[in-house]
Amino acid sequence: MSTVEAPGWTPAETDVLVRSMMRAPSVHNTQPWLLEVTSMQLSVRERAEPALPHHDPHGRDRAASCGAAVANLELAVRTLGRSCTVAFLPEDGQPDLLARIDVGEPAAPAIEELRCHGAIARRASHRAPFEGVAVPTAVLRRIAAAGGAPGVEARPVHEVAAVARLLHFAAETFRQDGAYQRELSLWTIRDEPAHRHGVGIPASRIPAGSVPWAGLVRRATEIPQIPELERRLAGETLLLFVTADDSRLDHVRAGYAMERAWLAAVDLGLAGAVLTQPLHLPEVRSALGEDLGLAGFPQALLRIGYTAEADPPSPRRAVAEVLHRGP
Repeated sequence: MSTVEAPGWTPAETDVLVRSMMRAPSVHNTQPWLLEVTSMQLSVRERAEPALPHHDPHGRDRAASCGAAVANLELAVRTLGRSCTVAFLPEDGQPDLLARIDVGEPAAPAIEELRCHGAIARRASHRAPFEGVAVPTAVLRRIAAAGGAPGVEARPVHEVAAVARLLHFAAETFRQDGAYQRELSLWTIRDEPAHRHGVGIPASRIPAGSVPWAGLVRRATEIPQIPELERRLAGETLLLFVTADDSRLDHVRAGYAMERAWLAAVDLGLAGAVLTQPLHLPEVRSALGEDLGLAGFPQALLRIGYTAEADPPSPRRAVAEVLHRGP
């Protein structure tokens, strides 16, 4: 049991809030968020560091990571039996403040909220191939519906030829980018017991396979030819998160919607992994929008499928690094 406590919450409740938020997915497992807790309000702020200038030069993934944390935090509040409302980017002159959750009166959570909150601890990035079992259409519809949020569409992707061509181009580009490769190496951590870290991508969780299964492209990554990549993608199930605009608000909302869909998938017995790396190349992002006839801006691809074994969770920061006790 944690000994952390915040005003208006018991130590056990505070532990549920903080640890639920901390288990959200984040770019390179940097966990770029801070949480301020008072009795009636929870505030999610973006950390000043770390930055990823070569992977995430515009901070889209950082904002989306914080949006995913908001989704977990909202579920935690509901699981604790309180009503709540979420406001993204409240206008009060604080640029690092990405969301506020106002806590209301006692209210019993819905069974779906309890189930999705239970999925938080089981959610982990699956960077290996799936089992090759097709995701039923009805299940995919439920997952896409769960990822709905104002201004965000979770769109199943069937245009595998176009996606394969663009992923191949992105993989070749990033493999040859020395600055990107140095940054990726910096955020790949040794995760043996003697080298435990709280942030970064554990080296043991990165399979030796090639894109799109490995997700992150390294110098030694074998990049298959486009026809082979298309064949592999045809056996995958992909959801693309598209926003109406491309503002900071849209990035936060996209992360929120993506996490809601991912948790619904886990609750339904599936695993997932997010691909954002290719979308940081302007030519890939614009071509994807044209090839798929999108009415908005692509923000992230979520791979989902069935696996034989559960993926272990990545390490996390200490609670003291995340929680700020409000007045």
